[in-house]
Amino acid sequence: MNKKSLLLLLVLGLGGAAAAQDTLLEYVTEECQADLDKFCAEVTPGEGRLMYCAAAYQDQLSGQCKGALANAALLMADLSNTIAVVAEACETELMTHCADVEVGEGRVLQCLDDHEAELGAECNEVLDQLVE
Repeated sequence: MNKKSLLLLLVLGLGGAAAAQDTLLEYVTEECQADLDKFCAEVTPGEGRLMYCAAAYQDQLSGQCKGALANAALLMADLSNTIAVVAEACETELMTHCADVEVGEGRVLQCLDDHEAELGAECNEVLDQLVE
């Protein structure tokens, strides 16, 4: 899966930080499974312990795993930037139409979509750019 496709999936398909984290975790775990088995087999998963273990062996990780970790970091940065851009461009709309919407699982994006006819030009433009 390419970077743009995964980012689009995270932003539009899942919409929540926890879901994004789970998707990236699955991706990194799959790409790093051999390294995790080799270096971190005795580590109990959870609370970032596998990531700390991988970091302890960073100089010995495979290129595939290093690449996945780098991609995940870039995707999280892109996701953060995308959320910031949408929040800024759609600030008025978010406050007017979606202030009471619980964040996560794509609910805020769904709220904006539900109010598409009422969105300002800047907000619509930014949202349109997400799906290009």
